[in-house]
Amino acid sequence: MLLLRLTLLQSPAPDLYMGILTGPPFPFAIMNTTVQSETELSSVNSILMAIGQAPITRIYEKKVYQNPNVSEELIYINPEVSIIHKILLEVSTDVQNEGWVWNRENNYPLTPDADGHIDVPNNILRMDVYENDIYRTTDLVKREGKLYDKLNHTYTFPFDKSIYFNIVWQFNYEDIPSVFKRYITLRASGRAAAQLVTNPQLVQLLGTQEAQARAACMEYECNQGDHTFFGTPSNSIYRSYQPYRTLAR
Repeated sequence: MLLLRLTLLQSPAPDLYMGILTGPPFPFAIMNTTVQSETELSSVNSILMAIGQAPITRIYEKKVYQNPNVSEELIYINPEVSIIHKILLEVSTDVQNEGWVWNRENNYPLTPDADGHIDVPNNILRMDVYENDIYRTTDLVKREGKLYDKLNHTYTFPFDKSIYFNIVWQFNYEDIPSVFKRYITLRASGRAAAQLVTNPQLVQLLGTQEAQARAACMEYECNQGDHTFFGTPSNSIYRSYQPYRTLAR
């Protein structure tokens, strides 16, 4: 008969526990750690390694001026890191601009200020009036940071009435779902390989990985979006026919 003993030890790290299972034939340890999501630094390192470059420990460094009246500022540690990081942010904007279930918000109200103007938030990538394809009473565009009605030729709206929009937001990189950050990283790797290395075989290989990551994003979109071809609107309930209910009678 085997006698096993399981001992749980708490390590100095609050999120790390180690279980030691002793007894014949061999002792072994069970580790449980908290998995951290990707950051801009880890994604930049993934891109650098994809094109055959060494990883880095930081993206920025502080530049201190001799003049005490000039405050220090953050600068890139080298030009290559600057290019890689900018490619990553560009691809992040391109992917978010498509409009996914996690950054697309429908029927979002924007209210005019006391002057009747509606300032457009800086983190909006795309916006359209909610159900404007049905009620064509306005034609709004962004001009000078504010909404302009091309139909009525005015910047001014009734200050006591909100206008509802379908909006695509731009989020910081850390707030993007992990599966999309992986897709962004691989897509940026392909762009960096095409611009900095010009290796057709490497670009093709990264393109294959990018396509697989894109499929994972589409799976996330379908699972989280709860889409239906019936067009069931939000804040409503619909239960489709379930065959097992007939068998349960």
